[in-house]
Amino acid sequence: MELFTQLFGDLLAFVYHCFDRIVIYGYLSGLSRPEQVVHFFRHVVGVPVVSKEVLSQRTTDYQAWVEAFARNHRLPIEWAEKGVRKEDHVVPWQRRIARKRAYGVYYIFKSMEQGPTFRVSVPKYPTKDPHHRILAPQRSRFTHYYFYIRDETLGPMVMRVASFFPFQTTYYLNGHSFIEQELNRARIGFRKTDNAFLAVADVAALQAAADKLSPQIIRKRLDYWTLILGPKFSAKERSQLNLSRFYAIAQIEYCRNFIFKRNFPIHKLFERSCEFGLWRLTADKIAEIFGARLNRTMRGKLATVIDRIEHGHHVFRAYFKHAFLKQYEKFATFLRNELVSNNLADFHLKKGLDHLDAVRERFQTITGRFAGFQAQWLNVHVDFPLLQRLGLPITIGAVRYPGIKIHDPRVIRLLEVLLHGGSQVGGWTAKQIHHAVFTTFHLSDSTYGLNQLRYDLRKLKAHGLLQRDGSCYAYRLTPKGVQVALLFLFFHKRLCGPLANSRFHHCPDIHHKPASKLEAAYHRADKAIQQIVDLLAA
Repeated sequence: MELFTQLFGDLLAFVYHCFDRIVIYGYLSGLSRPEQVVHFFRHVVGVPVVSKEVLSQRTTDYQAWVEAFARNHRLPIEWAEKGVRKEDHVVPWQRRIARKRAYGVYYIFKSMEQGPTFRVSVPKYPTKDPHHRILAPQRSRFTHYYFYIRDETLGPMVMRVASFFPFQTTYYLNGHSFIEQELNRARIGFRKTDNAFLAVADVAALQAAADKLSPQIIRKRLDYWTLILGPKFSAKERSQLNLSRFYAIAQIEYCRNFIFKRNFPIHKLFERSCEFGLWRLTADKIAEIFGARLNRTMRGKLATVIDRIEHGHHVFRAYFKHAFLKQYEKFATFLRNELVSNNLADFHLKKGLDHLDAVRERFQTITGRFAGFQAQWLNVHVDFPLLQRLGLPITIGAVRYPGIKIHDPRVIRLLEVLLHGGSQVGGWTAKQIHHAVFTTFHLSDSTYGLNQLRYDLRKLKAHGLLQRDGSCYAYRLTPKGVQVALLFLFFHKRLCGPLANSRFHHCPDIHHKPASKLEAAYHRADKAIQQIVDLLAA
């Protein structure tokens, strides 16, 4: 990670790392096993026979409570439609409650999904207890409720509650939402789009808010919403069973976010990262990044792929067992490295919420190691489309100016005169430039007329290479124009000309070259160009 910042620090605006998506399962600690459920109904509730009807009654009571809760709070409650993304559907209600600066539930979805339940069956052979029933865990399809919540600490979150015993709950959190709440509370300015911070007034405060997310904060808010929205138990039932929730991490994503100052480097770096990643990120490298040792008994994936998602974006993925590292660019200046895990046992970590800090520490190491590998691969020359941009036409107002071609001799002559003779502080008038061009290159007025020069001057000015003094018609190169003029002239006269001559006309004998550093460099360039041609041909 430090190597990435060291090599590309002049291109980066800021860097931060945080938890992104966290999916947590909530288990009822006193009613998770069949024998506990039997004990609850027979000795606490006082039901002699634990039957399917007894379990269904609890489901009916909870469903009636949810309908009443939605009705009393005037909340929309609907069945989820197939093919409709829930998060997109509730956006208007989420914006409405955010504008009011209110907190609480703002939408409820109902969905038929698979979930853990219990199957009740009568023993095949009679027992001494005629009320004895066999409870076995199974998975079946029944109603689940999605509560969309705006929490004052965690921000927007989702709580899914199963309406059948053992009432398993699932919580969907986002670390960026928590950071947003912390920055708002500290009154620190920022610009956040979707799931990314693109600008912030205090980078240190941003990282401090990300590091503040702890198991204690999460558990406190989950306990609160579980008490409000979860299935109801009487005071007697709670006292005798000591009911509580055990929270376990089901899926977790940790990301490192690189925000660049402009779009060009991020796009080229991502392209080169994908190119090198597919070829050089072998199984050994993947195992080294994840801090594991390869062996024949290892299960799961060890591969690299490039996936294409919506809107033409691409995602680079490196798989390791049930986890994967992914990288993608977003919002023109945003590059994210993200580690996703669906089974923390792959990293020898425990899934309990109390071990969140250990997960953060391990995932920081892995994502930092991945960024270090990428920094080494990306520390190479990449294509900068300057010539392509200058060659495209540009429109200013209602006027369309043509592009500047690097092979245009008129432009080369004009830039050479402006560069070598541009020592006048006030700039050059058009007539002075015209006289200097056709006297320097021994041209006639009919070959390069004054109107042609003015046309070229307007073209250079439109592309930001030339500037005019506002008080008179005098021209001089801009700082960008000086750089482009040097590039064009060096490319043609000092680099392209000699190398092209050696490639197509006459190549000097390498065994009798003079003792000149420049000539030795030309011979090395000739050899390197031939190697590049051979590699591209292969």
